[in-house]
Amino acid sequence: MFTGIVQGTAEVVDIKKKDRFQTHVIRMPSELLSGLETGASVAHNGCCLTVTDIQDDLVAFDLMQETLRVTNLGLLAVGDHVNVERAARFGDEIGGHSMSGHINVATEICDIITTPNNCTVWFKLPADFSKYVLRKGYIGIDGCSLTIGEVKEDCFCVHLIPETLNRTLFGQRKIGDVVNIEIDPQTQAIVDTVERVLAEKAL
Repeated sequence: MFTGIVQGTAEVVDIKKKDRFQTHVIRMPSELLSGLETGASVAHNGCCLTVTDIQDDLVAFDLMQETLRVTNLGLLAVGDHVNVERAARFGDEIGGHSMSGHINVATEICDIITTPNNCTVWFKLPADFSKYVLRKGYIGIDGCSLTIGEVKEDCFCVHLIPETLNRTLFGQRKIGDVVNIEIDPQTQAIVDTVERVLAEKAL
C-alpha cells in the first residue's frame, strides 16, 4: 500500500530490454535507502514494483509485459526520472489517500495553465474509467494523491501547489506527456455497487 505522497524522484540509469520484459535500474535517493531490501515494494510513477537487486544506491526492478502495456514505464529512457515512494508501514501518516500501486490506465496531458501562484493540469479522460472520475474525488496520477478539480466532456483537471511541482515530475511535465492513472478504489467500489444494485432492481 502507498499513501500517494511522493517522496522524491529517481534517475533511470540503466534499462535492459528483453522480449516483452525489461529490467530497469534507478539511482535511489540516499534518504530512501535505509532498510531497503530485495523483495521490498517501491512505487515508480505510482506503479508498484519489487526490488530485485541493490548495489549501493543503484536499485533494480523487473517490469512484466502487462506493466509495460498499461503504464508509462515502458516509455522510459536512460536519463529519465520517475516519482518514487516506499511502501507504507503500519503507523505511517496517510497524508494522501490509500493507493494500491496498481495502474488502471495511462493517459495524456492535454493542457497546462500556469499563473504566478497556481498550476492547473488537464488530462484526457479515458472513456472506460470516466464514471469513476468525479469532481472533488481522489485520483492517483504518476503516484501523486490528488483531488480532481473539474470534469468537462473528455477531460479532467487537478490544481497543483508549488510543493507538488517541486517534489515531483509535475514541474517538468509538458502537454502530450503520458501519465499513469490509478482510480480511487473506494470510488470504484461505490460506483460499481450502485450500478449493480440498480441493474438488479431493473430486472
